[in-house]
Amino acid sequence: MRTVRRLLYKDIAGSVVLVALAFLSLFFFIDFVDELDRMTRIGAGGAQAALLAVMDLPGHFYELFPIAVLIGSIMALARLAQSSEFTILRTGGLGPARALSLLAGLAAVFAVMTFVIGDYVAPQFERHGDDMRARFSRSANAPQRGAWLKDHQTVDGQERSYSVKVGRVGTSGELEDVRIYEFDPEGRLMSRTEAGKVDVDGQGVWHLQAVRRTVWNPGAATAAGSVGEIVVSEQQLDKLDWQSSLHAGVIAAAVLPAMSMSTLELYRYTEHLSAQEQSAQAHNIQFWRKAFYPFACFVMVALALPFAYLHGRSGGISIKVFGGIMLGISFVLLNNVAGHLGLLKDWTPWAVAATPSLIYLGLSMAAFTWLVRYR
Repeated sequence: MRTVRRLLYKDIAGSVVLVALAFLSLFFFIDFVDELDRMTRIGAGGAQAALLAVMDLPGHFYELFPIAVLIGSIMALARLAQSSEFTILRTGGLGPARALSLLAGLAAVFAVMTFVIGDYVAPQFERHGDDMRARFSRSANAPQRGAWLKDHQTVDGQERSYSVKVGRVGTSGELEDVRIYEFDPEGRLMSRTEAGKVDVDGQGVWHLQAVRRTVWNPGAATAAGSVGEIVVSEQQLDKLDWQSSLHAGVIAAAVLPAMSMSTLELYRYTEHLSAQEQSAQAHNIQFWRKAFYPFACFVMVALALPFAYLHGRSGGISIKVFGGIMLGISFVLLNNVAGHLGLLKDWTPWAVAATPSLIYLGLSMAAFTWLVRYR
């Protein structure tokens, strides 16, 4: 059985790598042309455009790898069926359950690769790509990823709400262009704090630097009971510490687009949104899609397995392979459409993310069972 495993794994892995390289080459060329036009406008050259296009490759790999697994597996298994090699393997004792378990082991390796690339490699490359674009354009404003955050605290026995604007996150993790707005329980603005740079430690303490603080103090009450004139005071401080429930992980997740967050970052951010009574449906759906996405490799391998049981001499293999490829593409489309429908209809996030995979896995298993029993 070790020989059979080596044969199947070698053929399928080789085909998957070939298809993945073809996809990445195509998308690299498209990104290079786009970046070359952008870099030419700001006085940079082709080398910078090529480097930026390389930074986008891990993200493309993550998005396209399940499709590459499907196409590569279909190519390898259909080739084995057409040359009758798979028929010989079946005659030698490779039963359906054994074949399924062998391909499931390979799919597990593909799933781990997808998870590692999507959670660790692609976000880092994307952040470095953004920093390089800013350096090449010699502008601190391009591109920036900012976010608005909310926080609630009790100060001197009174509830305070805060709206925090983070302009961007620097290369070393510090926050830049930060503004903190403080409101009383009635929603009146009490203070505004601006800081050029902010470091957040593990206890949630914000260490603000180059601080400009504006405070609105209501005047004394008049005889009629109304509030007098509001006194505005301003302060210039070198440093200021602010205790907050917004930890570094939540902030890092907030400034990232939902598509480029890791699974853990999405989980932290959805928990923060729920704690602050903000809508977390979009990020919840994205979290469950991110969590289930590596398992799409199992679905793709399961969709490809029935092609090993097709008879090459019966003809029409190329048409059936093309049909299988279109089936995989339809899975990706359904997965994306389900996310939008789940957001509009407010469906349960984990069900929205899992339903397309379960449907196509059921279809593949039904086709596999029918081919085994009747073909």
